[in-house]
Amino acid sequence: MEFIQNNLTYILSGISVGGQYALIAIGYTMVYGILRLINFAHGDVFMIAGLMMVYLSTWVPLYISIPLVIILTVLLGFLIERVAYKPLRSAPRMSIMISAIGVSYLLQNCALYFTGGLAKIYPQLPWLSNTVTIWGATTKIVTLVTPIITIVLVVLLVLLIKYTKVGMAMRAVSRDFETSQLMGIKINTVISVTFVIGSFLAAGGSLLYFTNYASVTPTSGAMPGLKCFVAAVFGGIGSIPGAVIGAFIIGICENIIKGLGWTTFSDAFTFALLIIILLVKPTGLFGEKSTDKV
Repeated sequence: MEFIQNNLTYILSGISVGGQYALIAIGYTMVYGILRLINFAHGDVFMIAGLMMVYLSTWVPLYISIPLVIILTVLLGFLIERVAYKPLRSAPRMSIMISAIGVSYLLQNCALYFTGGLAKIYPQLPWLSNTVTIWGATTKIVTLVTPIITIVLVVLLVLLIKYTKVGMAMRAVSRDFETSQLMGIKINTVISVTFVIGSFLAAGGSLLYFTNYASVTPTSGAMPGLKCFVAAVFGGIGSIPGAVIGAFIIGICENIIKGLGWTTFSDAFTFALLIIILLVKPTGLFGEKSTDKV
């Protein structure tokens, strides 16, 4: 009990960061579930959302810039899929992976050009940026609302996938790409919807993440993107609940390590965890063993 009280700030921060990671990790796991592709540009889409918010908030009021950032991020995700991935649909998987890495570096270099490599201060969001004291621990309100927002969005996403036609099509495509195509499912539409949902969640995660961390750089999406990929693998890539649970575990453990004074090793822990999970359970906590058809 004393440990919890002494480290409550780090535990709350860990739960909050875990929720933000979860929103990004879902994008990785959904795209992989359908395309068997690791979208390495996803972390950079998250970073671009942060930069768009920085610039748009100087031109228009926040109540306009926030929805505008979400819409533009969704359009960016849709554009990336159509331009960089759709033409390579029948190409070897390695080609698509190289394309994803290329898009990642393109976004980073565009951000570098527009920012000059300087950190940009994220705008203060009303109410979310306010501080609150709980049991002697001072934290921002965004830290408390992030897990709630994450859980609500994940529940809505699960309901969408289970009970709508688009969701049924997504499940069918993730099970068998070729058969779904033969059955008349519009593959391109399903894939575009997947990227749109992933980009929407990345935009939401960006709003919550940068409200906490206050500055955006061209490489701001690199480390969170890698950690969210680890979270997706840890939970079982292709599994949405697995990605969410993996993200929360990584977020909490990472911040407890910081609380213990081992800040230097907080990032190393995430990748050590990836190595351990791949050695012990390569499919992740909730992953299914894949069987190749002959």
